[in-house]
Amino acid sequence: MTRLLVGPFNRVEGDLEVTLDIADGRVNTAHVNAPMYRGFEQILQGKLPLDALVYVPRICGICSVSQSVAAARALASLGGIAMPPNGQHVTNVILATENLADHLTHFYLFFMPDFTRPVYAQQPWFEEAQRRFDPQHGEHTRTATAARQRWFTLLGTLAGKWPHTQSIEPGGSTRAVEAAERIRLLAKVREFRSFLERQLFAAPLEFIDGIDSEAALRQWHAQDPLKGDLRMFLSIAQDASLAALGAGPGRYLSYGAYPQPGGGFALGTGVWHAASASLASVDAAAIREDATHAWLADAAGPRHPLQGSTVPDADKAGAYTWNKAPRLAGEVVETGAVARQLASAHPLIRDVVARHGGCVYTRVLARLLELARVVPMMERWLAELRPNEAWCVPTELPDEGTGEGLSEAARGSLGHWVVASRGRIASYQIVAPTSWNFSPRDAAGTPGALEQALVGAPVLPGETTPVAVQHIVRSFDPCMVCTVH
Repeated sequence: MTRLLVGPFNRVEGDLEVTLDIADGRVNTAHVNAPMYRGFEQILQGKLPLDALVYVPRICGICSVSQSVAAARALASLGGIAMPPNGQHVTNVILATENLADHLTHFYLFFMPDFTRPVYAQQPWFEEAQRRFDPQHGEHTRTATAARQRWFTLLGTLAGKWPHTQSIEPGGSTRAVEAAERIRLLAKVREFRSFLERQLFAAPLEFIDGIDSEAALRQWHAQDPLKGDLRMFLSIAQDASLAALGAGPGRYLSYGAYPQPGGGFALGTGVWHAASASLASVDAAAIREDATHAWLADAAGPRHPLQGSTVPDADKAGAYTWNKAPRLAGEVVETGAVARQLASAHPLIRDVVARHGGCVYTRVLARLLELARVVPMMERWLAELRPNEAWCVPTELPDEGTGEGLSEAARGSLGHWVVASRGRIASYQIVAPTSWNFSPRDAAGTPGALEQALVGAPVLPGETTPVAVQHIVRSFDPCMVCTVH
């Protein structure tokens, strides 16, 4: 058996290292290391609760809105505050803008460039992949980057700036939208729709959303295998056997995305168990953070975030990462777009996961499907704004109490938990999507989702950064700066 250290990874937010034990040309065991400590949970102690809205967006420069939304919900929970419909719709549009930009960035800048590597030079699609997805000169990469830039101008109107947006409050959005502005915002969303329908899907968004099985997807793909970048991804996924890479734990967590004024979520909530093909409700009280193998103090054992602490112990024996090991009722779960679509009962994703499990193929496919599903939702939310009604209600917080803010970032389930005492933050704990997916082993020695997914990955002779390992890691789209808070 040989040991290989892979990292740091390029095209990843933050620092990541993976230690692989390799036997007979395949990964036998994997240990995932988040090697950078940031300390936001300590920084927030003693601050005024509303100060969290200024600090937590700075956790990350690419998913800062997600952190803002989770913080606002935690403070709303602390104060018993409910957003008016306008505030909810605008918050959803702001969050969706960031999440969809993240999906686009992941596909064109993080994931697809790996298929322009020389290892794929003999594939029939290689030259076309280089033309479209080369990270420096790819025609479709450049077009997607320009579309992303124009897409983010939505946040200039709705939120003042991005990243580190400050318009989201526990009581709603501080930026009212005039009737004329709503028309301009809808025009921007429809421009983005046009780009997706022209380049990524080469089909109407509603058609993509309506594909209800893998058989229907394959039939559509076969009509013109390289027309549109989704079809090209399907061609590559088939030839590169992406469905055989990166099997996850078989349990998928979604807190529910984009809450609606009348109740419920636009994208569902629940825990999908692949073995039984059943959806269970989320019991957030059953979350525990295990720091056995983290460079953090853990004398009290696994804790719920409301009782949790984040205290460095850099010389701790047996530790190999700054990331804790979140568990739900003691179990490893995977989170992300695939979990949201399973919880939403989308027939295509339920079918492909039933056939292939959580894998590189199904994770990327779920993110692309989410682009097609959410853009029409944004059009509806903007159409439902009522300019003469409230956008934000006053925020009054108690001196004592607790709050829980659950949200869905692009990469999956994000939770903030706050404890207030004497009008100050006594404790603030964050469990990010990458904390779930890239967690280390727990006290029982059970590997996290990525550590499990890497087992069995092929390593070709002479590879120092195995391409299969790259595909698996990127399918989870790590955001390591959120992981280490």
